[in-house]
Amino acid sequence: MSELNKIALKIISNGKGILAADESNGTMTKRLTAVGVNSSPENRLKFRETLFSSECMKECIGGVILYDETINQITSFGKTIPDLISSSGAVPGIKVDTGAKDLASSPEEKITEGLDGLRERLKKYYELGARFTKWRGVYKISEKFPSKLAIYSNAHALARYSALVQESKMVPIVEPEVLMDGDHSFELCLKKTSEVIKKCFEELILHNVDLSGIILKPNMILDGNKSKDKISSEEVSQKTIECLKDSVPSDVPGIAFLSGGQSEVEAAENLNSINKNNNTNFIMTYSYGRALQQSALSVWSKNINDTLSTQNTFNHRAKMCTLAAKGKWSNKLENK
Repeated sequence: MSELNKIALKIISNGKGILAADESNGTMTKRLTAVGVNSSPENRLKFRETLFSSECMKECIGGVILYDETINQITSFGKTIPDLISSSGAVPGIKVDTGAKDLASSPEEKITEGLDGLRERLKKYYELGARFTKWRGVYKISEKFPSKLAIYSNAHALARYSALVQESKMVPIVEPEVLMDGDHSFELCLKKTSEVIKKCFEELILHNVDLSGIILKPNMILDGNKSKDKISSEEVSQKTIECLKDSVPSDVPGIAFLSGGQSEVEAAENLNSINKNNNTNFIMTYSYGRALQQSALSVWSKNINDTLSTQNTFNHRAKMCTLAAKGKWSNKLENK
């Protein structure tokens, strides 16, 4: 086993998943403002420190994706944030892209930027304690989109990023997200997601990326959020597994799904169905942001000093996701 493969497996094995706490300051400000909390560096740290100190970090969370501000912060009790995460047995990670911008020649679509100066930034993040990274390519979906240009351009960027990350002795999360936004069918989602993932792996192989030392972070196969039709959780699992079996090389150790706008319960239920039907060699787990944090944020906003209530809420959410990653989640356990 390569060192990168060992890190990847540490993050996603035994039902553990990834807490995506890498919201930019702008996104975090929107989330905090929505629940009536001032978005200061101190409050952003306070919320994240509360989560990272929770009991479930030891049993449920294998890795935490951080934002640049957070990885540089010191906790209220003097530890660095990466040290706090590592002390629970989880692996600190870092978002390294600089955001999605309009794609030249196809301005309705996006290309993710951040390759300039990435090698130097990776060295700094490694010294701060990061051992894995994240880069998100984002794809608009319709009969017309994503275009071949968007599929190729984002796959090329994801591959160049991944090669640089592995050179820096870290595991790249490869995140090609076909968005839920729209009224498209799950059939169209399946077709477009397959095209996107296949092109990503063509580029990863071309760039000599060690596939046993990456984690894929894709969307599930779903109807658009504005579609009148909604496929069942069972169908979501069947179509998602079909897509991955057809598109992902067997060297890849695991897949950590993004929640992509699903509710907390939907994200757990669909992951549970995927694991119940998983007939692949891939570990299937979660890399959730809102689907892990939203309820905890709501509780925390009522009293930002009520650490216990916030942590209890987060503990429950993380346990539900880990049960789903083992195919052992149920509505009954959800509502206990």
